[in-house]
Amino acid sequence: MRDISCDDISETVARLCIEANYYLGDDVIEALRRARADEISPVGQDVLDQLLDNAVVAREEGLPLCQDTGLTVVFLAVGQEVHVVGGDLYQAINEGVRRGYDEGYLRKSIVEGPFSARHNTKDNTPAVIHCQIVPGDSLEVTVVPKGGGSENMSALGMLKPADGRQGVVDFVARTVERAGANPCPPTIVGVGVGGTAEKAMLLAKTSLLRPVGQPSPDPGVAQLERDILERVNRLGIGPQGLGGRTTALAVHVETHPCHIASLPVAVNMQCHSSRHKQATL
Repeated sequence: MRDISCDDISETVARLCIEANYYLGDDVIEALRRARADEISPVGQDVLDQLLDNAVVAREEGLPLCQDTGLTVVFLAVGQEVHVVGGDLYQAINEGVRRGYDEGYLRKSIVEGPFSARHNTKDNTPAVIHCQIVPGDSLEVTVVPKGGGSENMSALGMLKPADGRQGVVDFVARTVERAGANPCPPTIVGVGVGGTAEKAMLLAKTSLLRPVGQPSPDPGVAQLERDILERVNRLGIGPQGLGGRTTALAVHVETHPCHIASLPVAVNMQCHSSRHKQATL
């Protein structure tokens, strides 16, 4: 059994909140560069140039990549040999979010009373926390600031099994088409197929943590990703919705076995500012 203190957890979460909002991952930058090389629309090329410039300015000046610094989603992989000491794990996570958004001068975007008063909590808490118990004696923390524009374009389809593979492709393409410019393309399109309704949604979101463009290790799923990406980029929405061939940088699909009567399909889109940072304690 290994002790990990709540203070260390809070400190780590605070740091990751800032780093995720300031520093765009190398995988995303490389994907944007590839898109710039392939884009044929002059307007689309200019938009991609601006996105790349924005990433440089944010890193060099210590500024958020986007004014929408997101709802903080935290994924925890807790080793079964870990003993969290000195407080409550979830309170420690939220204390880290509170500190990070204050110290990093990040916009606080969370409201309580979502269908009524909608009062801002003024510290970006509470976070949305997903916790998984895994073998080992370490604690892996992944912080994902999720902007409202892309999150609002999420969709869940409870398809019929007879809809099959083509039904999955069609549903994702229709979802991206309806979203248009709202999720700030070029996007990374996260897709979850199988499980139950809530499992499919979680699969779609966790797929976005994969390095951009890294294919599924399953050959059949990898081919599905390529086919959906081709279909999506034929829509012509383009960078920031201004036209072009780069509507999405990648499509990531995760799957899970499901009931014989079901074919759940979920879509969770990430904007071009695909922000997440990870640390292991």
